[in-house]
Amino acid sequence: MPTKDINRGYYYFLIPGLILFLLIIGIPFLMNIGISLTKWNGIGKMEWVGLSNYKAVLTDKIFWASFRNNVAMIFSVVVVPTLGGLMLAVLLFDYVSVKISHSLTSVLRAGYYLPQILPVAIAGVVWGWILNPNYGALNWLLDNGGLSQFTHNWLGEKATALPSVMMIMIWFQLGYPLVIFMSAMQRVDPQILEAALIDGANWFQRFKIIMVLIFPEISVVVLTTTIHALKIFAQIFVLTRGGPGHATLVPSYFAYQNFFEKAKVGYGSAISTVMTTLILLLTLVFIRIQFKQEKESGV
Repeated sequence: MPTKDINRGYYYFLIPGLILFLLIIGIPFLMNIGISLTKWNGIGKMEWVGLSNYKAVLTDKIFWASFRNNVAMIFSVVVVPTLGGLMLAVLLFDYVSVKISHSLTSVLRAGYYLPQILPVAIAGVVWGWILNPNYGALNWLLDNGGLSQFTHNWLGEKATALPSVMMIMIWFQLGYPLVIFMSAMQRVDPQILEAALIDGANWFQRFKIIMVLIFPEISVVVLTTTIHALKIFAQIFVLTRGGPGHATLVPSYFAYQNFFEKAKVGYGSAISTVMTTLILLLTLVFIRIQFKQEKESGV
């Protein structure tokens, strides 16, 4: 049977997924765009306002404040976990597993990944207890360690709220790239690293070789975590609700506030559409870069 006919046979298996995509994502997204062109409080008649909501979003200082917070979140959800996960993965794979034991590597890998499987609500409540200004463990440790001057209302002060949430997000995210990178290293031909070792390559030089070999996985991690950072909502909802003031507000929570607390559904839809468009554009850029890299490397 010709290859082209065989490939066409797979198209039928895509139909269920395509239908679900249209029902769950495609149609609601089109409805969201339609609502964003209206003034509506969620009930009653919609009033057509054209692009007024989008003009308001682009000149809204609160939206841009939330967007700046989102950029900071990208640092704590993408940059630090990806670099930290890569360093830890190489350390576990290349040193702990070889010099100490595979069992210890498995235990450490599971420990780093544990925050990923914890429900966000439970993890948020636990961190709320730890950072509580009155009975939290962190302030208690600082008090008893003679560092009382460093105690804070960590999530209640503007100066410390965003950095505290960012630290929590690093804790949440670190295990995800670690597991992906360790899996990627399993497919690296050990003879390449052994040859580098024989040629006198030090640990940092072998680390650079591993980075090149697992570049496709690094691209996937950066793409998926960037999308996650731009959509972040649950952690903000549980920990700070965007406060104090707008110190930890992010666009997704700002859209939620307009939808359900201020009954400005059209405006909230415009914010959601802007962020969705941004995520789609970033995704296309990442995929294009990845295709280009794969084409150049002949993968």
